[in-house]
Amino acid sequence: MRQPLFKLKRLLQWYRRHRRDLPWRRTRDPYRIWVSEVMLQQTQAATVIPYYHRFLKCFPAVHALSRARPDRLMKLWEGLGYYARARNLHAAAKQIMTLHGGRIPRRPEVFSTLPGAGPYTTAAVLSIAFGAPMAAVDGNVKRVVARLYDIGRPILPNDKEITGIAQAVLEDGTDRQVTNAGDFNQAMMELGARICTPRRPACPRCPLRSDCRAFRAGTVLERPVSTPRAARPHLRVVAGVVKKNGRVLIGRRPDRGLLGGLWEFPGGKIEAGETPQQALRRELREELCVDTRVSPMAAAVRHAYTHFSVTLSGHLCIIRRGRLHPTVHSRLRWVKPAKLDSVAMPEANRKLLRELRLRNLI
Repeated sequence: MRQPLFKLKRLLQWYRRHRRDLPWRRTRDPYRIWVSEVMLQQTQAATVIPYYHRFLKCFPAVHALSRARPDRLMKLWEGLGYYARARNLHAAAKQIMTLHGGRIPRRPEVFSTLPGAGPYTTAAVLSIAFGAPMAAVDGNVKRVVARLYDIGRPILPNDKEITGIAQAVLEDGTDRQVTNAGDFNQAMMELGARICTPRRPACPRCPLRSDCRAFRAGTVLERPVSTPRAARPHLRVVAGVVKKNGRVLIGRRPDRGLLGGLWEFPGGKIEAGETPQQALRRELREELCVDTRVSPMAAAVRHAYTHFSVTLSGHLCIIRRGRLHPTVHSRLRWVKPAKLDSVAMPEANRKLLRELRLRNLI
């Protein structure tokens, strides 16, 4: 284990002087801190702020979240992405009410049993809310540590060396500079978010520049060591805007899996050798047991997810024969077009809806 080398006092002074005034930093309420930490995973603070305020207005405490209707919860989360976070947060709130008397657990071994509570979330929430002496290691902290110690290897998702260094630094300073482990963790994350950024790090303004081995070695831009990324696949997907009596058909995705619990136009992937219209007729036969008349493409949009991208083409459809399959009917809904704004939809479907409205097709 490398010995801690940087000056904690200098880091904490910088943080207290320059930290952003973020709403979740104005509270020690563990519920509000927990909500913010879940929202901040893979998402920038500026994006999270309006979601955070709306979410807490609807669900101001854990007991309110535990009673939330799934559709309402997903609508509040719409556009924030990584929807499993919302489902896990909801399930965890129910578990807190059922097993912990409505109190968020303070012990790491208990908090970590909540759905979605991995090592980072556990350390972040408990250190900020309760001062637990746990280093919270996110992507920003990994980058800061990799540069401070000039670590010349790729950083692993759950990197024990990085976590060990951060924990050793925290423990080394606990009796002297660090009075709250939450301040240390937030200072490290703030440094990574604002100074020690992936590209164009602001080394001249860094409070730890004199302690940074990568800065002295001239390897800052080479740390962390990057690994080649696999090419992101691109999928062709088709969606049907099925109309009947002034309403359109939407279906609810399974709770588990990508975009779970959201509502979308029925459809699916275009297989090799198929036209979009052929693919849509096949999908609607397989999913809904109906035969449809499918129009030429009405609109198309592109959307990028974390690991793949899609082109989504939309087609107006009318059912010619058959009835909706009873096993899937409970996950289907006929709605007036204006009501589509009140349901939670994937962003690609939302983009398609905007395009269809611009063309006065829906």
